[in-house]
Amino acid sequence: MLCALLAALMMVLKMAMAPLPNIEPVSLLILVYALVFGRQVYYIVFTYVLLEGLVFGFGLWWLSYLYIWPLWAALVLLLGRSGTRPPLLWAAASGIFGLSFGALCALPYLAGGPWAAFAYWTAGIPFDLIHCGGNFLQTLFLAEPLRRALTAAREKLM
Repeated sequence: MLCALLAALMMVLKMAMAPLPNIEPVSLLILVYALVFGRQVYYIVFTYVLLEGLVFGFGLWWLSYLYIWPLWAALVLLLGRSGTRPPLLWAAASGIFGLSFGALCALPYLAGGPWAAFAYWTAGIPFDLIHCGGNFLQTLFLAEPLRRALTAAREKLM
């Protein structure tokens, strides 16, 4: 139940921020969810990906979400294994993830040939730069306060 609620929250916040190109809270929330809930983050991620498909359709773009968001969760879990990390490290990791998002999304387009995937990726580079900056700033300023708040709420619930 909690996983579904957190996935729905992610979807609602993404929709609320949709007027801003490639400024999205999903990367930040997956990072925070992974830090607070560990491997349970995958339940949240796959519920969110299903919601994306139900709302926007199950197109070729949707296939990339099946591996991109779980990959981000896995990277956060891997980086967080050895304890607390400084906010700047999380912000840098999130920014790099945002910068690489377009390249990761281009992989399904390899079905049309390498040039199709390359064209898809390069056309989106300006948006990847915005994604990078948005992820970096959101994570730098919001990740730690959100992690603390969610950890406190989780402890009250359990």
